[in-house]
Amino acid sequence: MQPEEVLKIFRGTGALLEGHFILTSGLHSPNYLQCALVLQYPAQAEQLGKALADNFRNENIQLVASPAIGGLIIGHEVARALGARFIWVERDGGKMNLRRGFSVTPGARTLVVEDVITTGGSTRETVETLCAAGARVIAAASIIDRSSGKADVGVRRIALATLDVPAMDPASCYLCSSGKPAIKPGSRKSS
Repeated sequence: MQPEEVLKIFRGTGALLEGHFILTSGLHSPNYLQCALVLQYPAQAEQLGKALADNFRNENIQLVASPAIGGLIIGHEVARALGARFIWVERDGGKMNLRRGFSVTPGARTLVVEDVITTGGSTRETVETLCAAGARVIAAASIIDRSSGKADVGVRRIALATLDVPAMDPASCYLCSSGKPAIKPGSRKSS
């Protein structure tokens, strides 16, 4: 799947938003990718999941894991396409943890899947949590990389589309200076 095809799906579902947004990282941006608007459609979720999985078909992935909540649907679709088990990590006390009885088989070849990577923070925390539990994290994947390839998640990573979208500290945000109200459409409150 080509990046243009991915962005066409996002535009077609109204998932590529313009305005003044507070990202999960706390940074501000004039654009927001609301993956939930794409992933609400099973056919698009399956198509994107298969496209991500195609990058890992020959890597004997045994486990796919995602950070909750953004990575759940796409992670599940990638796991299904690879015939792998799927689990997730979630925040508990401000830290990513395995919960709900999930466990990792020591040495399990693991792929971390996220919907969008901006700073890579949630993905990196997921990788660290899984490694601490005994997984062998092979790589990370996302539908969109909005860091322009700059985010470091501790393992190699791929994305179906890479964007160069500004993400600014609130103190230097030109949209804040102009008085435009910021909205937080994401799944996690900024700290």
